[in-house]
Amino acid sequence: MSRRWEARPRWRLTRGKEIALGPGKADLLGAIDRRGSISAAARALEMSYRRAWLLVETMNRCFGRPLVVTTRWRGRGASLSDLGREVLALYREMERDSRRSSREPLRRLMSLVGRTSHGPAPKAHRARKRASGR
Repeated sequence: MSRRWEARPRWRLTRGKEIALGPGKADLLGAIDRRGSISAAARALEMSYRRAWLLVETMNRCFGRPLVVTTRWRGRGASLSDLGREVLALYREMERDSRRSSREPLRRLMSLVGRTSHGPAPKAHRARKRASGR
């Protein structure tokens, strides 16, 4: 387990409680594109096939046109549609641009987290603790 602080952009495209696209769904699209099937993508991401299928179903419904297309024959695979590839590329571009544009404020923020994460209590706090007998 990493002991370093990290920050990640977590973009979500939502309407009400419906999430059309977010980090997990983008990862699933990428895995389907690499593996060629929903079940293989689900295994690679350590999620159930049912969960992966429900996520695909939600994305396809929200975008109006399928992002993932499947064959009619069970076990023959799935692939991203042209729209699916475009949506995934745009999402990854947003993530990349978010990281790039926040690089300096994030560096300063991380330096503040590093100072307060684990260290001796401030002198004033220690003095109050001694005075109270704790």
